[in-house]
Amino acid sequence: MPEKFIQGGVVVVIGLLTVFVVLAILWGVLELMRVIFTAKSKKPAAPAAPAPAPAPVAPAPASAEDDSELIAVLTAAIAASLNQTTTYNLKIKSYRRVDAGIPVWNRTARRDNLIG
Repeated sequence: MPEKFIQGGVVVVIGLLTVFVVLAILWGVLELMRVIFTAKSKKPAAPAAPAPAPAPVAPAPASAEDDSELIAVLTAAIAASLNQTTTYNLKIKSYRRVDAGIPVWNRTARRDNLIG
């Protein structure tokens, strides 16, 4: 009986040593990769010429007529999404355009949330 416990202990010790040796090898490989790739990226690059500053662009003035039409469209869209027949209880306090540079997955998720 004690021989089986000793053999079991030996198996446990060998298994633990194997796991930690493999972990140490992985750690060493990752450190080596870190040293190699950070050494390449720290090479000084040739100084770039400063880019000319872009001329400031004045925003186009928005007319009140365009805003009222946009607010009417937004109110109707919100009422339709809420299945309301009237817009009496709806009030648009503010609005802003969603940036066109957002990822596709983000726009899709927003659309799915609005659809329900």
